[in-house]
Amino acid sequence: MNDKPDFLTDIEELTPGSLCNHFLIAMPGLNDSSFAHTVTYICEHSEQGAMGVVINMATPMLLREIFEQMGLDDQSHLGDQIVMSGGPVQPERGFVLHSTDSRWQSTLQISPDISLTASRDIIAALAEGRGPKQSLIALGYAGWGEGQLEAEIAANSWLTVPADKNIIFSTPLEQRWTAAAQALGIDVTLITSTAGHA
Repeated sequence: MNDKPDFLTDIEELTPGSLCNHFLIAMPGLNDSSFAHTVTYICEHSEQGAMGVVINMATPMLLREIFEQMGLDDQSHLGDQIVMSGGPVQPERGFVLHSTDSRWQSTLQISPDISLTASRDIIAALAEGRGPKQSLIALGYAGWGEGQLEAEIAANSWLTVPADKNIIFSTPLEQRWTAAAQALGIDVTLITSTAGHA
């Protein structure tokens, strides 16, 4: 008899690439200050490791400050958009998760609906009002070495669920953690943070 909850991904099913275009939802017991109550969108997953962008942790910065730093005029009136803290790795580097309606210099298409761009040209396009229809701007990213993410999932640090672009682009920031878990039929706030291992 399998007594493992069916919403926990079986570690044997995690093949390289299988978590690309998925959300990692931090379990309540994950108290790491960088990842507590986070939802991370996985952009790359291979035998070498994984890379993702946290979509629900705000920085104190607004997009207008990035425009100003880059000498760009906010012609699009997007300056009030909150900039996310995408993760603890390279927090000085900008990443844009966006709808796949245009391509820029260094665009990685992750799914039919979602792409990632880390080049300056997309910020200029956003300022000029010719950017993607939907976007999330983040500083930094989350990274895992070979086998590290799989081990953390096996240790019940994360739930995984296929990503939903509406949670990234349309759901209010403070609701993204619970909304992502609801896709699994789970109220993540009711999961005890002191779950033991059988």
